[in-house]
Amino acid sequence: MSWVDVGAAAALSEAAPLSVEVEGVHLIVVRCGKDGESLGEAEVEDCQVICPRHGAHFCLRTGEALTPPAYEPLRTYRVREQDGRLQVEGPEGP
Repeated sequence: MSWVDVGAAAALSEAAPLSVEVEGVHLIVVRCGKDGESLGEAEVEDCQVICPRHGAHFCLRTGEALTPPAYEPLRTYRVREQDGRLQVEGPEGP
C-alpha cells in the first residue's frame, strides 16, 4: 500500500474531522487525543465519532460500534503526519 497526501496537518483539530477522498473512498481524518449519510459533519468527543444521522458512537482507534443503532464497525485506515502534511495509507483494492 502507498501513502496518500490529504492536506496540511494544521487543517485538522481534535474537534473537527477533515473530509477527504482517497482512491475513490470517502474518509474522515480525525485527530484523537490520548486523555469525534457521511460522517464528514460528525462530532468528535472523547476519541469517539458520533454519527450525525443516527447518533451512534464509534471508537476512532478501532472503528468499533459503541452504541446502537450501529452494530457493525467502521473501517479504519492508518494516518501519519510527515513534514507538516497528513498522509493516509491507501485503501486496498477489490
